[in-house]
Formats: sequence, C-alpha cells, structure tokens
Amino acid sequence: MVSREEFSPMTQFAFGSGALYAVRTDISPTTPLRFGALQDVQIDFSSDLKELYGQGQYALALARGKSKIEGKAKFAQVNGALFNGLFFGQSLGTTQLTVVPNEAGTGPAGGGSLSVVHASAFQADLGVVYAATGAPLTRVSSSPTTGQYTVSAGGSYGFALGDAGAALVFSYSYLATSGTEIAITNQPMGQSPVFQAVFVEQFNGKQLTLQLNACVAAKLTLPTKLDDWAIPELDFRAQADSAGNIGSLSLSE
Repeated sequence: MVSREEFSPMTQFAFGSGALYAVRTDISPTTPLRFGALQDVQIDFSSDLKELYGQGQYALALARGKSKIEGKAKFAQVNGALFNGLFFGQSLGTTQLTVVPNEAGTGPAGGGSLSVVHASAFQADLGVVYAATGAPLTRVSSSPTTGQYTVSAGGSYGFALGDAGAALVFSYSYLATSGTEIAITNQPMGQSPVFQAVFVEQFNGKQLTLQLNACVAAKLTLPTKLDDWAIPELDFRAQADSAGNIGSLSLSE
C-alpha cells in the first residue's frame, strides 16, 4: 500500500510554465503562434451550480448550469504578429511608428531653423525642452520669440535669435521602414479573431496537453514597471467549435 508520503513511479507531476501555442481558425492559411518567454498560464474551468431545497438547510440536489473556461497567459516576448492575430485581427504592416524621446540639438546661430536626424520620415512633434533645466519651449505657428519654436511637416524646427546656441532636447516620432504596425480601426461589434489554444506541460518524461478548439481573447494588457521587465498578459475564453466540441485534456497518467 502506498502511504500519503510515498508516490508510485508512475505518478505524474507538473512543473514550470509549460508552453502555449495558438492557431487562428477563422482564416486560412494561418501561421501558428507561440507565446515567447512564457511566465505562467492559468486555465479556470467553472460552472454555475443550481440548488434544489426542501424545508431543510442543505440542498436536496445540485445540478450544473452554465459553464465556462477562462485562460490567462503572461509572456515576456513582445510580438506584433501575436498581438494582432489573437486580439486585434486587423491589417499588419511592415513599418514602425518610432518615437525619439531625447535627441540633443543646439539652437541655430543667428536664429533660423534646423532639421532633426530623421526629418525625411518625420511624423509628429512631441516637444522641445532646454537641456539644462528641462523647461519646455512653447510651440507657435510662426515668428517664434525666445522660448518658442515652430515645426514644419518635414521635421524642420525654427527658433528665435534669443535661443541661438542653447542646448535643446527634441522629442518626435518618425516612420521607420522596418518593424510591425497594427492598424487599429473601429470594427463592428461581434467581430474578433478565433483561435485554437494548445497548452503543453512536461516533467519527468510525462506530459499534460490541453487543447481548446475555439477561443476568443477578452483582454490584452501591456504593463510596465520602472525597474522590471514588461510582462504582457492575454486573457481568453473558450467556446464550442462548429462541430460542438470544446477540446481535449490529455495526460500521461
């Protein structure tokens, strides 16, 4: 007889975060996606219980009502294809809107204008401050005075004679020719990507595999911290597929 403190060699345990894959099922063909640097996964199976009472304090019978499967995955790899494929489901471009937060520059001699480094792909001004104090300059449409500046569509900044030689810091955005960009548009209600989720956990040669045939993402979280890694989180729920199947749970034991 096996005591509470002892385990059979056939006993299965689970350790670590496992691996999580997703494959969109509402479009074809589709590229499978893996949650990179997976931190943890939580899958909750829950049901409403309907209770039947007589005159006693405790239920005479219990029956399941509505049931649901909810999942949460935290992963460190930031992946535009995964974000778009599982949550947004919109067009995915090959450019990147890039922000330059602190580009150093000097007020042009005698007043006048200067162009930022990425002026050829300039998108939008995000402000100018004095490097020494951090005090912001004020943007005006024309004829700047000391402490003011103008900006043209081509990334050319104009300053007054009083700011000649001043150490400045520029912030702006430009469009890089490589990267990923998700065009977020106002889609009709009810429209969302549908994907199959496959979760795998292995330990000591034994495996647990949970496959959910049709899932829809409920929330995408992009958290940041001052001195720690950003760990995005995707929350999703499972539904029956077109054949009425939910999925399967496979184990070595």
